[in-house]
Amino acid sequence: MRSASEDRTTRAVLRDESLRLFSEKGPDSVSVRQIAAAAGVSPGLVLHHFGSKDGLREEVDRYVLDAFDQILGSITADGAPDLADPAAHGSLAAATLKHLPADSPIPSYLSRLLLSGSSSGRQLFARLYDLSRAALDAMTRAGLAAPGRDPAVRAAILMTNDLAVLLLRDHLAAVLDTDPLSTEGMARWGPEVLAIYSGGLTASPSADGAP
Repeated sequence: MRSASEDRTTRAVLRDESLRLFSEKGPDSVSVRQIAAAAGVSPGLVLHHFGSKDGLREEVDRYVLDAFDQILGSITADGAPDLADPAAHGSLAAATLKHLPADSPIPSYLSRLLLSGSSSGRQLFARLYDLSRAALDAMTRAGLAAPGRDPAVRAAILMTNDLAVLLLRDHLAAVLDTDPLSTEGMARWGPEVLAIYSGGLTASPSADGAP
């Protein structure tokens, strides 16, 4: 995955500036003129490269989908997550933290993409669900988890917990005084999730602070 600083063709600059503006304001609130101004080019050049704002938005969607394909691939490449590793229970969030710079607009755009009702959003949601099913199956085979009475629902619950860190990032940061996608935030989030998954809500923390 190349960053904007590494890929500075005009087309890439327009894509990166559009991604940033779309993530901040929403695609419907951003004009071609604003995108052109942010990229330092004329509005006509935006239309020359992408045909329309819809064409540019499709390009941004593809870029974000490709980015998450690489992130999801990094998770599945490692096999079943280790239940003793707190980061395993924030696998998507932890992988996002690992593979994207802290100021990346991609996590914020993910929220808009998943809630947009667009084909790209539905496609990404399906990929995330497939990952959750595969992870639960792998953990079950490894003896690290039980499939539950309804494996499909259990996988969906695990996925929604993972997505909550990304979709509610700003709200969580406000109430916890820590960005959940920061190293410090994941260090706080992971052990609590692990404690709930392994012992339930009634489990008491151990003396040394481990779940």
